[in-house]
Amino acid sequence: MATDGTKIIDGDRAHDTYWGIMDLYDRGADLDFIVNEFPIFQENNPDTFDNEIYITSCGLAYWEIGLMNSERLAYIKEIISRDACVKEWSKYSEKDGKSRKAVLKRYLSKIEKTNEKIRKRKKFRKISHLIFNENSVLTCKLSNGEYGAVTCVKVDQYRGSCDYWLVPFTYKSPIKPTLNDIKQSEILGRAIASGFSPEQIKASQPGIENIWNYLKRQQNLQFGFSVHGIEHGDLLKIKDQFEKIGELNILDGLKETGSLAYEDSYEGFNEILLRLNEQIKAFGYQKYPVAIVVDE
Repeated sequence: MATDGTKIIDGDRAHDTYWGIMDLYDRGADLDFIVNEFPIFQENNPDTFDNEIYITSCGLAYWEIGLMNSERLAYIKEIISRDACVKEWSKYSEKDGKSRKAVLKRYLSKIEKTNEKIRKRKKFRKISHLIFNENSVLTCKLSNGEYGAVTCVKVDQYRGSCDYWLVPFTYKSPIKPTLNDIKQSEILGRAIASGFSPEQIKASQPGIENIWNYLKRQQNLQFGFSVHGIEHGDLLKIKDQFEKIGELNILDGLKETGSLAYEDSYEGFNEILLRLNEQIKAFGYQKYPVAIVVDE
């Protein structure tokens, strides 16, 4: 199924549509430009389920920013009247089918009314004083007395949120590591099967040949790190548990997520690094030599 739940904004397709519009709007894009980028009329979409998800999420954004008119409203009603999502969800669960039907009823009741309070364009503050920078290598002392290490492959700032993407190294020893020790260790990631051509993958992920050569596999793989994210405020509380020992020039083209989990405490990172082999086995992480993911 193409979405995760019965709400209007509930799943990748709906999120990509709604927030795609809002991102353009908040960045100051003209309304005509937004309509061209996210046209609500989608008569040629053969997937009626996906079409309804797109139209309803697009319609909600249109209504909130003052783009709703009688023609667009009539089109949304016509799409909803086909019951594509209600029928699809009802195959899996009568409860879900009824839930979607109720959601759509409330949705139409909302967008049928004139929006008297058009959403204002938002400005999001970007954090300039970061706790750690991209490529920082951090070590920490674990509860068993050993040292573990992670690197910050990316600082992701989006719509006012600031997240640090931390990726574990396999290093674990009673001796505090040096940057050279880390260079001799391994880092966790995951190769992902792709339907794109090797040329497309190379264009989107410069440096991917390092992964292909290491795995000695057909060139139909993309790559992402095994990321444990933490929000700026949460990291601020535990930053003293980490010590920066240097930086690695990690290839920008490889800074994607093969898996993504979020932590909000030092205990979470302690558990991950303490039981790294168990984590690798349980979640299918793969170990890669640090040398193949850096540009030196």
